Amino acid sequence: MALSKQLLDILVCPVCRERIQLADDDSGLVCVFCRLKYPIQEGIPVMLVDEAEKL
Repeated sequence: MALSKQLLDILVCPVCRERIQLADDDSGLVCVFCRLKYPIQEGIPVMLVDEAEKL
C-alpha cells in the first residue's frame, strides 16, 4: 500500500520539523537533514525517533 501524496505533504520529521520523503525502495520515510529513516509498518508510518534508522 502506497502512502498518499496528501499524507506525504503534511508529514514532517519529528526532530527537525523539515519535510520528509519516501525512500527509493518504499521501505520508509527519509529526512535528509537529520539522516534518519522512519519505517512504514503495514502501510502506517512510524514517526518515532526511537524507531528511526540512522543513514
